[in-house]
Amino acid sequence: MTMEPLAALMREESARHPFDTGWYARNLLTGEEADHRGDIPVPSASTRKTSILMAALKAVHEGRLSLSEECVVEERLQKDVASGTYRYMTPGTRLPFRDVLVNMMITSDNVCTGIALERLTLEEMDGFCRDIGMTGTHHRHKIPPIGLPPDHPVEAVTSTTPRDQGLLLDLILRGTTDEAAALRLGCTPALCGFAMDVLSWQLLRQLIPSLLPYGTKVAHKTGRGARGRMDAGIVFRDGRPLYILTVFVDGMPATMPDGTPGYVAAFNTAGRLSRLCWDHIGGG
Repeated sequence: MTMEPLAALMREESARHPFDTGWYARNLLTGEEADHRGDIPVPSASTRKTSILMAALKAVHEGRLSLSEECVVEERLQKDVASGTYRYMTPGTRLPFRDVLVNMMITSDNVCTGIALERLTLEEMDGFCRDIGMTGTHHRHKIPPIGLPPDHPVEAVTSTTPRDQGLLLDLILRGTTDEAAALRLGCTPALCGFAMDVLSWQLLRQLIPSLLPYGTKVAHKTGRGARGRMDAGIVFRDGRPLYILTVFVDGMPATMPDGTPGYVAAFNTAGRLSRLCWDHIGGG
């Protein structure tokens, strides 16, 4: 099946619920791509952390940061964070910067995100995104504000677009074997390979991987916000990258008309969109 019939099925799926579902999909076997609301800015939630990871690895490549640097979990960094495990750990816990980045990604740990962003400025993050072509992405806070209402404006938080996240993932994937792509990220193929490993260690799998065969390799980063749920990842089959998919559910109600929690409907939507790609790219 070519990309357009698949895109039509995905758009039909996107219209099933009373919330906005933006997505970007890229067939990695043919290079074809499609999107729905792919350039509309939406809250990034924790999908922003993939760009933080890559900006940190750029700084490592430049010698400004080191993966072996010892970092300390300070009590001040544990306050007012809403994700991850290190908010519950004993203050004074020490870990290398490598493990800070891993925990920021695979458990979406915001204590570790705070540690990383004490070494990177928001201006540096915006510049990194702009330089690689993520023109719809803007980093506005080191740690998202607590208690925002669901109808908060997009500009109240870090924002991105489904296409921007797809671009970033494509560069990381190509950067694992293509020095020019790695250089565009300010990295090396080895650092891009490390990033791909970290993305594939993701422990939160309720979205893009949820309807795929057990054990399917998915290199991805999820997000959770007051307005929705989101996921951006690369799906593999038989060791080969099959497709890139980014899904951003926005305007999600707390409860659906049938009583289902809104976040469950968001999870299911991302899962079904991913399953459509799985079934129609590479023969199912």
